[in-house]
Amino acid sequence: MSRIAKWPVSVPSGVNVDIKGQAVTVKGSKGTLSWDVHPLVSVELAEGQVRTAPTMNEKKAWALAGTTRALINNMVVGVSTGFERRLALVGVGYRAQAKGKTLNLALGFSHPIDYPVPAGIEIETPSPTEIIVRGADKQQVGQVAAKIRRYRPPEPYKGKGVRYSDEDVLRKEAKKK
Repeated sequence: MSRIAKWPVSVPSGVNVDIKGQAVTVKGSKGTLSWDVHPLVSVELAEGQVRTAPTMNEKKAWALAGTTRALINNMVVGVSTGFERRLALVGVGYRAQAKGKTLNLALGFSHPIDYPVPAGIEIETPSPTEIIVRGADKQQVGQVAAKIRRYRPPEPYKGKGVRYSDEDVLRKEAKKK
């Protein structure tokens, strides 16, 4: 049985949570996020806290209640403080440059890669070998970072490629004669 579903989500000041039926909308300084809750889960707002509970005492309902609580918590954190993911480019000549709503990448291919930045995401390049992806939606920030990493994932022999800044790449030993 899920125990995380029993914890309430505290709503900080400056964040508005609106619950209409099974639709939950969270508004804050970083944006607005909405999500439709599964019918097996009930959501209620009382005294600045959002509580989730299963509508019936089944294993699936408890699991969905815990997932719903985690998603609502991520929405509240996202619209109040936001999420960010950092990427590092490792390799000779690997560069990134943010220009408006596109990210220009030079990753050792014969052509440059122009990645269009989706709505709701901000991409910043403080240095040519560092990319910062920011946004209110945790899933979207992670998805954009994963798509950028997928252009050139780190290879195991020299470690070259696009990697998360906190990622440890397992290195293989070179072939011996």
